[in-house]
Amino acid sequence: MQICPRLEIDINKIKHNTLTLTKLCKEKGIDTAGVTKVFCGIPEIAQVLVDNGVTMLADSRIENLVKLQGINAQKLLLRLPMISQAKETVRYADISLNSEIKTIAALDAAAKELERMHNIILMIDLGDLREGVWQDHIEHTIGEILKFENINLLGIGTNLTCYGGVIPNKTNLSRLVEFGEIIEAKFDISLTIISGGNSSSLYLLEKGEMPDRINHLRLGESIVLGRETAYGDPIQDTYQDAFTLVTEIVELKEKPSVPIGEIGMDAFGNKPVFEDKGLRKRAILAVGRQDMSVQNIIPLDPNMTILGASSDHLIVDVTDCTENYAVGDEVRFNIEYGSLLQLMTSEYIYKHVK
Repeated sequence: MQICPRLEIDINKIKHNTLTLTKLCKEKGIDTAGVTKVFCGIPEIAQVLVDNGVTMLADSRIENLVKLQGINAQKLLLRLPMISQAKETVRYADISLNSEIKTIAALDAAAKELERMHNIILMIDLGDLREGVWQDHIEHTIGEILKFENINLLGIGTNLTCYGGVIPNKTNLSRLVEFGEIIEAKFDISLTIISGGNSSSLYLLEKGEMPDRINHLRLGESIVLGRETAYGDPIQDTYQDAFTLVTEIVELKEKPSVPIGEIGMDAFGNKPVFEDKGLRKRAILAVGRQDMSVQNIIPLDPNMTILGASSDHLIVDVTDCTENYAVGDEVRFNIEYGSLLQLMTSEYIYKHVK
């Protein structure tokens, strides 16, 4: 009997997705950074990305970049660096995304102490309102960056959809290119990278609307789940099921569909609402909200319905299932990005790479 609950990770599907996407990008002159944060920087998976076309590995956590040091690829820190981790950033990341002069000054001091140069990509906010220099501060910021002796301005970039949901399009990414050209002309420098965002920008490649000078994308969900993230559509010739959650039934009983007694708050401070469907066969699975977002998992059995979850238990309705489930049986789920991120992070979920 295999360990439950577990994530089954199909390495061949990840390999296929990586090849498909890096080929698509390469045809348009775009290098890809493979984002490793969703699988917590597992080196075995990261190596597959590098072997199949990504030109650098990107993660939001220094701890994950440490795991990746044995892989021959540039390392990019995705989350804006913390001043308190300036030395670790320089030591473990070849490149970092930045927007604060104070932080860049700390990176410069750390790089000087470690006797190396540190590359940065200056992030520009195009309206999604997450990280980035606001547009009327770009030239001043560039001028300050160029004063640092141990900082190399590798390029500029932007992030869209992750916070404000702003869709990348030809108009806003063309503005990023224009900012790059203004910077190059004013300061007489050449930018190596103009990073046009993440998996939400991929649909522009298929439409032929990616501005020519965008030459770098940071791809995570598109590689691991085969989806572009602007509209959530599957990408042609990719797998959406490289990761599968496998759980075990710990109770299987017929019970009323509405709790008996006065209804108060559940364990998470919500007052639940129930629909009376009479007696139903309900299975309890040994996984819960401590491990995942219940809203982002989908039973492989189309006749199974998720009823809800507590910290440690997932409750499903199996009344209409044709499968004759029993206590001890395994139940499988497809996973969306939000739950995959949590499941990979949870130390209570066994990860089985196959």
